[in-house]
Amino acid sequence: MPIIQSAKKRVRIANKAAVRNSKTKRSLRSALKAFQAAITTGDKTKIAKAQVEAQSAIDTAAKKNVIHKNKAARKKSQLANQAKSAGVTATKKKPAAKKPTATKTKPAAKKASAKKKSA
Repeated sequence: MPIIQSAKKRVRIANKAAVRNSKTKRSLRSALKAFQAAITTGDKTKIAKAQVEAQSAIDTAAKKNVIHKNKAARKKSQLANQAKSAGVTATKKKPAAKKPTATKTKPAAKKASAKKKSA
């Protein structure tokens, strides 16, 4: 057990990170298992839904640095190939199109033109 206060804090932080990472890993594994179960059943709608959920879990794990980004890309490619061989086309949810927001700007203040004074 550490004696120094900063070392104690690092232990607490490391434990929190370990719990967070294990939850992410668990959700990733369960999503991949659900995808494999959908592949074995052969129901195309379940396969497509499980594929989207698995890809989302992979993206989340890669974003949180639980798995390496290249491993995430490889896993997503493998999912797509398995779904394609099962006869399902890849359907990734498209993000909602961003609407251009009109920024409110103050109207330019009109400067009074300087008139020449007649002497």
